[in-house]
This record gives sequence, C-alpha cells and structure tokens, in this order.
Amino acid sequence: MNTCLSGNEAVAYAMKQVDPDVFGAFPITPSTDIPECFSQYVADGTVHTEFVTVESEHSSMSVCLAAEAAGARSVCATSSCGLALMYEMLYVTASSRQPVTLVCVNRALSGPININNDHSDSMGARDSGWVQIYAETNQEAYDNFLMAPLIGEDKNVRLPVMTCMDGFITSHAVENIELLDDDVVKACVGEYEPENYLLKKENPLAVGPYDVTQYYMEHKVLEAEAMQNATARILEVAAQFEKVSGRHYGLFDAYRMDDAEFAIVVIGSSAGTARAAADELREQGVRAGVVKLRVFRPFPAQELAEVLKKTKAVAVLDKSEGFSGNGGPVFAETRSALYDLPNRPQLVDVVFGLGGRDFRIEDAAAVFARLQTIAETGETGPVYSHLGVRRKGETK
Repeated sequence: MNTCLSGNEAVAYAMKQVDPDVFGAFPITPSTDIPECFSQYVADGTVHTEFVTVESEHSSMSVCLAAEAAGARSVCATSSCGLALMYEMLYVTASSRQPVTLVCVNRALSGPININNDHSDSMGARDSGWVQIYAETNQEAYDNFLMAPLIGEDKNVRLPVMTCMDGFITSHAVENIELLDDDVVKACVGEYEPENYLLKKENPLAVGPYDVTQYYMEHKVLEAEAMQNATARILEVAAQFEKVSGRHYGLFDAYRMDDAEFAIVVIGSSAGTARAAADELREQGVRAGVVKLRVFRPFPAQELAEVLKKTKAVAVLDKSEGFSGNGGPVFAETRSALYDLPNRPQLVDVVFGLGGRDFRIEDAAAVFARLQTIAETGETGPVYSHLGVRRKGETK
C-alpha cells in the first residue's frame, strides 16, 4: 500500500503491524507522536498491546526490560534527555540479554537546551550494548523497525535494538512510503518465542542478579560476541526482508563508490544532501562518492575499509561532538577501521549540524573541495574541524 506518512507515523504504523505485547510509554519531543499515534491503535482495539504509561523514561525502559524478562515482546520510543534518563537501564537491558526494540528520534542532548536534530543522544549510548541502526528516510525508518525484532531476538544475538531517525527532518516530514500488508508483516516477524523467561516454570531463572568478579567478565565477553554475531544476522534479515518488500539494505549504502577518489562518510538524513553534491561534482569530472552508514553497532569496520581503500581522501561527517579533542565518534571508528590498510586514504573529521544547524549542498561541496586540495597537496590541515561555525564578530 502506498501512502504519505511522517517518520513518526510510519514507525507507529510498523508497531501496529508488529503488535507488541508491551509498550512502555513516556513522551518527549520529537518522538511524542509515536506513543500518541500508537495509543489510538490501542483505543481502537486494533492491537493487543499492554500500553503502560509511566512517570519517566527510566521507568519506560524498566517496564520494557521486565516485560521481556517475563517473555513478552516490548517496545518504546524516546529522544535526547529521555534516552539519557534511561542510561542505567540501557546497560541493564543489554547485559540481561533482553531484545527490547527502542526507537530513538535523534535530538540534541542538553545543554544548552535544544530540541532540534543531531546525534548526540544515541552516540552517547553507543557502547551500552545495543545494536544501533540509523534511517535516512521515512521508508527506512519503517523498514528498520520491522526488521529490528528479527535481529535482536535471534538466539545467537539476543540483544536490544535501537532504531534511530533524525528528529523533525525525518520524524515530522511527510514522505511517500510503501507499507507492507499486515499479513505479510505477521508472517515475516512472527510471534516472540524466547527460549527462557521468568514465567517458564520448567526452567526457573533469575534476570539481572549481582555478578561477582569470577563471572562478570565472562558475561561481558558473551555480550561482546553476541554483538559480533549481529552483523551476520542483520544481513540475513535484510535478505529475508528484500524478498517480501523488494527493498535492499546492507550495513551501509555505497553511492558512486566504484571509482571514487573522494568520499564523504555520513549517517542519517544528511546523506541525501551529500549525494546531491557528489552528483554535481561528477558532472564536472570529479570522482566523488558517499558512504551512508546504516549500522553503527556493530560497526562494519572490515566492510567499510574495503569500500574506502582505493580513495585518495575521505571526510567523515560527525553529527555529534565527541569532546575527545580529536574528533567525533564516527571518525574514531572509521579511522580505526582504515588503520591496517597498507595504503590509507587521507582522512579528516568534520563535525556538523549540531543542534539542527543546516547542512546544504554547498556545504557538502565545500567538504569535497577540501578533499581535492588535500589530495593535491598531501596536506590535511586540521584533521578535526567544525562546519559552518560563526566566529566572534560574524553574524551569518
């Protein structure tokens, strides 16, 4: 079915089709539309979900964790400070190996207080043990949510999954979208059938007990191995999904990279802007390409290195400030991925778009122009910089 929906509406509709057992609901801009839309489905009786309204995001994740531990498929949605308030429970949920699905509508993390888009919220939780998958479009946000339970609930993974989309840019903008039929989704996603859970009397167990020194490290290693296993499962689920939807997904999207000499690596809705700049430069004879990362956890290091190994210069665009003094989180991962290449491309980090700052085609073109200069001179200049920042005395 073809229709027009905002990103939030599309995700809420995907939730309706999955029909989870429990929704731990608490509103925060710009994700509020998701529980709001879904609550209407609950009121109309079109889902069988226990819609639990709570007093904070910490409680929202606690509800989801407890529901999963009891054997129920659970979901929630949040943004920014809401994700930060869940922080403790993000780690507990992952370490307890409970495959909750969370939609993070990316918003700047205070302070200063700002409700517009960047990736500081989800990037702050990147090492919490959650699989992280980012959407560029409303269609991708819908599709990612449908695939998430199949990834997280796999017996070789059993990790929670965070599906992310850009606040307002994706969450509130309305786009044409193709929805799968309800029966197709039901057949594809199926029912949640955990191997062990609290209410299974045949195999009593505890979830989240105190872990003494003699066992803690082994459990963290098992969690790390599960994250490694997630790579193959993500690709397996994507292949299954392509059969029913006709839409192809990988760990990332490589655009005009076959012969690219200059590349931008980026996450989220900004990829379209970067592609438009690459197309304009291609018409001028510049071999420009774009890699849009879809999966950030687990990070596709080997696959990314393979795509970038023949380029001359690469700019990583970070929509989050890492405060490391050396660049943002996407840059750190990309630089590490390329480190073992015998002939590495020149690599720079550009932090952009913080707090919703515009990213235009001419901005992307300027980044490509810098890469050309780097390739010609062999001088990278500042490896870590910020795009579009006003300095003292400037008004525009």
